[in-house]
Amino acid sequence: MEQQNSDTSLLSEIEELRYQLEEARDTINAIRTGQVDALIVKADAGHQLYTLKTADQTYRVFIEKMSEGAVTINREGIILYCNTRFANMVDTPLEKTIGQPLLFFVPDTSKNKLEKVIYSSWNEDCREEIILKDGGGKDMHCLFSCNTIELDSGIALSIIITDLTVLKNTEQELQIRNYQLEEAQAATEKLNNSLEATVRQRTHDLVISREHFKLLTNNIVQMTWTNLPTGEFTSYNQRWYDYTGLILDDDHDVVWEMVVHPDDLEKTLRLYNNSLKTGELFEIENRYKRYDGVYRWHLNRSKPLRNDGGDIIFWVGTATDIEDQKQEMERKDEFIGIASHELKTPLTSLKGYLQLIAGYNKEELPPIVKQYITKASVSISKLQSLINDLLDVSKIKAGRLEYAVGNVNISDLVNLCVENARHVNPTYTFITKLDDEYIVNGNQERLEQVLMNLINNAVKYSPGNKTVTLTIQQVDDNVRVGVTDSGIGLSYDQTDKIFERFYRVEDKQNMTSGLGMGLYISKEIINNHNGCIGVESEIGKGSTFYFVLPLI
Repeated sequence: MEQQNSDTSLLSEIEELRYQLEEARDTINAIRTGQVDALIVKADAGHQLYTLKTADQTYRVFIEKMSEGAVTINREGIILYCNTRFANMVDTPLEKTIGQPLLFFVPDTSKNKLEKVIYSSWNEDCREEIILKDGGGKDMHCLFSCNTIELDSGIALSIIITDLTVLKNTEQELQIRNYQLEEAQAATEKLNNSLEATVRQRTHDLVISREHFKLLTNNIVQMTWTNLPTGEFTSYNQRWYDYTGLILDDDHDVVWEMVVHPDDLEKTLRLYNNSLKTGELFEIENRYKRYDGVYRWHLNRSKPLRNDGGDIIFWVGTATDIEDQKQEMERKDEFIGIASHELKTPLTSLKGYLQLIAGYNKEELPPIVKQYITKASVSISKLQSLINDLLDVSKIKAGRLEYAVGNVNISDLVNLCVENARHVNPTYTFITKLDDEYIVNGNQERLEQVLMNLINNAVKYSPGNKTVTLTIQQVDDNVRVGVTDSGIGLSYDQTDKIFERFYRVEDKQNMTSGLGMGLYISKEIINNHNGCIGVESEIGKGSTFYFVLPLI
């Protein structure tokens, strides 16, 4: 029985020892891994605290991982401890750094300053910028932050050293930028002053220019106005107010409706809006209502003013009173119509008498008489052509240019006109370019009149190069007939006026006859055929007159 109790007690003690052993292993493992910094041991005299030698390991790791240098010195300035970062900063192995005076790692120019900082730091925390030199002798601007710490061996001075190289470079770059900025500000201020002076001068010039413009527009006989690219009217001269009787407070947006004759309003607005869209010259003859309700004819012209980029700034328009010219033109047209009819009868009789004389068979006429009769017949034919043109103009103005229409073969018409031209102008070469037959609805005689007029003009204005080319081609659903010469050509202004009544191209070297009505009549004939007529020309290189007619 006693033996059994002894075994049981022994097993219990073994188990207690095994438990204590496991607890000791756990404690040792905790100490080894840094989980325990100190131990409290119960003794006869009471509890005692035992710190471990590795208790500051966390702080040492922290110091080693710092991006700043860390140094601990004693009162003699000897380095007791430094981290790896400081050793790298001074380019010295760690084992050769500890034990060295801190002054050893600064240049001579900074030693006095560092001594003062260290001296002051024993009494209070200090911060100062000091130059640190590395092993290569290069200077490094650093911030020294000093404060005292208490060690087992006594009080020491802890110094945190921060590299200011990047900061200094940034400050230097910033100074350069500030200097450049100051220079730029000075240049800007100078430019601004110059610009202000220019603006003041330009403003002064603009005011003078505006006053000159107002003085000019208010003292001319034409009515003038200005409008924006949107079509909004912005100003009128005094003549406009005097003529219309309107006041400054009137609504500018309805100016056309207020002053233009109702019969002319639709065409005026159409051409005006088209000019605003295209930027082309606005020109029209219409009737303006005077302050007393009387309408008078005016010639309207408006041109855009553009900036250097080609954009329209505003439009300047004028309206010139042409009522008297219109009346004179009507009286002239009336005279032309009457004179043409009066001349036609005796001219027909004269032509008949010349034919009777030429055909007289009883006696042989002397050769000189026959020559005179031939010349007289040619002159009568020219006079008859002029009278026919005058009669056509009278009919056009009266709206009575009427004729029968039917199918016309343009190809046959061209060949017929070329044959006649070769007979009349044997010294010229006529080239025909046509690739098919084209049929239009029109009057054979009138279209022949147009084409012969274009051919005669080509001959008349190309005395040097005696080649005339006729080209017939299809353009969409139309046929285009062109007459090309290599003569004197036309300027841009002449091409704008060439189809006007009584307009003639002045050529001092090659004076030509005519009243300047042929192209005007031709245009009216082509218009009545629902076609169009035009010209492409260049001075000294020739011209191409053409007309376009719709095909059947």
